[in-house]
Amino acid sequence: MTSDDKPKNGSGQSRPTGANRSRQTSRQGPQPVLPRPLRYMVALPPPQARSQEGAGPVPDADGLLRLLEGDPDVGVRRRLPARSGEPGAAGRSFPSVVVADMTAEHADELRRRFPELHIERDRLLTYSEVPVPPRRRRPAPAAPPLGIESTFAFLVRDSAGAPVPGAVVVLSGSGLPAQAVTGPDGRATVTMAGETAESIVSVLVAPRSGHWSVYVERPALSSSRENLIEPAMLSEGVEGLPGRQIFGWGQTAMDLDRLPRALRGAGVKIAIIDSGAATEHPDLLGQVTCGIDLAGGKPDGWTDDGAHHGSHCAGIIAGGDDGRGIVGFAAEAEVHACKIFPGGRFSDLIEALDYCIDQRIDVVNLSLGSRHPSRLVAAKIDEARRAGVACVVAAGSDGGSVCFPGTLPTVLTVAAIGRVGTFPDGTGHAAEVRGPVTGEGYFSPLFTCRGPEVDVCAPGVAVTSCVPPGAYAAWDGTSMAAPHVTGLAALVLAHHDDFRYAYVRRDARRVDRLFHVIRSSCQALDLGDPYRTGAGLPNVLRALGPALTQVTPQPEEVRRWSGELTAEMVLAGLTAPGRNPVGPNQVGPNQAGEVQDGGTGQPLAAGAGAAPGTAPMNGYASQDGHASPDGYAPPDGMAVMNGPLQMDGIMPANGLTTADRPGHAPGGPAVPSGLAASNGSDPAGVSATTGTPCDGVPGGSAAPGGGAPDGQAALAWLTREMGAAGLITGRRPADPLP
Repeated sequence: MTSDDKPKNGSGQSRPTGANRSRQTSRQGPQPVLPRPLRYMVALPPPQARSQEGAGPVPDADGLLRLLEGDPDVGVRRRLPARSGEPGAAGRSFPSVVVADMTAEHADELRRRFPELHIERDRLLTYSEVPVPPRRRRPAPAAPPLGIESTFAFLVRDSAGAPVPGAVVVLSGSGLPAQAVTGPDGRATVTMAGETAESIVSVLVAPRSGHWSVYVERPALSSSRENLIEPAMLSEGVEGLPGRQIFGWGQTAMDLDRLPRALRGAGVKIAIIDSGAATEHPDLLGQVTCGIDLAGGKPDGWTDDGAHHGSHCAGIIAGGDDGRGIVGFAAEAEVHACKIFPGGRFSDLIEALDYCIDQRIDVVNLSLGSRHPSRLVAAKIDEARRAGVACVVAAGSDGGSVCFPGTLPTVLTVAAIGRVGTFPDGTGHAAEVRGPVTGEGYFSPLFTCRGPEVDVCAPGVAVTSCVPPGAYAAWDGTSMAAPHVTGLAALVLAHHDDFRYAYVRRDARRVDRLFHVIRSSCQALDLGDPYRTGAGLPNVLRALGPALTQVTPQPEEVRRWSGELTAEMVLAGLTAPGRNPVGPNQVGPNQAGEVQDGGTGQPLAAGAGAAPGTAPMNGYASQDGHASPDGYAPPDGMAVMNGPLQMDGIMPANGLTTADRPGHAPGGPAVPSGLAASNGSDPAGVSATTGTPCDGVPGGSAAPGGGAPDGQAALAWLTREMGAAGLITGRRPADPLP
């Protein structure tokens, strides 16, 4: 952003860019390359925090602006207005901030003249996606050896022979990396100084959209002819996209696909502080309805996402539930796009958070960060928290320690995990696999930042979402992990009883409670380092346990749930297969012990128990073949759904697990038991007046007199059976069946 973009009158409003500015610049002669001045934020502390001693008179806010505007060595950009604090909260107001350019030496001089002033760098923010090339390579020398250079020509086309324009080609060697972008013909040329073909360490080709990336270590490159790269189509790994609607692997890992469609985040406001959102994309059409452009100052500039980053995040959070493309966590939430990229700085983030406070936003997604802290940004995030605005922050994706503002205790910090089998071999995603790998295939990628500040982890490798103008891309980064948790936070705020009653007031308690519910829902992951995963992977059904008891299941959902439970009962040996035939349109075991669809009589996969077109438990089975919904089988092989189930309410009304007790600190380790039923239902709330329980699934359709349908009868019967087996709380094995 140039100095012409924002006025020097302190109005805080951007001035439209002149239409002929670039044309006028092109007519001028060459400009000498000189160091840029540094950007600073200058603020007065609240009167209560000022001392009476100082080297010079301390101006007020207006006087500070006049002082800086009158300084020939200072270029004022704009002023951020002061904001009053909460009534009775002395010293909690946010000061007026002047954003200005000056040299480091002049900033030091101002500090000496006015020691009461707070002066800090207004630093650039970065996206929290994986950098290109990854920063895990060994340090490069300051300059490559002179006299040697190699040029490599690339042709990037798909399997059908069509060129792939806009793909980034990155070569890494013993020195500095180099990159180029393919043109309309799919061709690009990269020149490496101080390198030969033998010294090239890797080549990474990252298409803009529609294709998987390609990563080759120790590539055999030719400097005399074109080097052909053929990335696979994205549809080869994401079947059906975009013709049919899909849940991303991360959403299914968090059980979003098993959530009743009635719970879609209606009534909650979400803000995405990023690069804008492509509102004309089919999956975002009508989903992102409000916003502000702090990068260019245009009234509708937030709808233009040239970086594609904000649109990708928006699709994960709120992609439309319209039967095609991708679907987001909170498809019915009100979504705001706050555009600060490209060129976003700390001051832009402060302005965006002011917008969120004024608009009464509930949860903010921050897929951004900096290697440097900011006291003013920290104070603004704390102000937002006290106003009931929850900030979900990406931990960072350069493989180091957690980035700011993820280091703050007032935010929920999200690291990334991946899952083997969700991307093809030979891609950049596969290059991020780092051991150990769990039995379910989860791993902590090389790029994710780590540290004690990490609260939770979420899917952040090969995450497919929407990008402009109407395409899809699979990206890596904690930038992709944070939106998963932001979407879950919106669902919790919309549907968890705590936020309708005890925590309805917009204050810090509300935010802290939200973060605790999310952490308490986590499935712990042992990936060798707890600083990489925090409390673990959040689960939608566990977080929304109380809300699920208030949803009336649709008939197809009831049948699916009963089929899943039936399959688990058969595999656990708690019921004999085939003692009672499966009724029409039911799912249950056949005579061979296979789970079959009662409508077709065809066997289903063991451990799935779901009708065609519906999601299986999780698609994984233990080594002995017994299904395990959470990927872990107990020692005796019995399939138990995440420990004892709270069928009489799933979770206590306050959202705490049964293992929570006074003194248990929020953000502590995930509690493995007392969590929500993994099928998202409350069988104890289903009528048990129909069907005759036998050793198999109760047959028939509906009881005389308008009783529950056969699927609900199956659930009621399975509830009694599981209670008798001691697999659910509220019954002991010795309790007689009613």
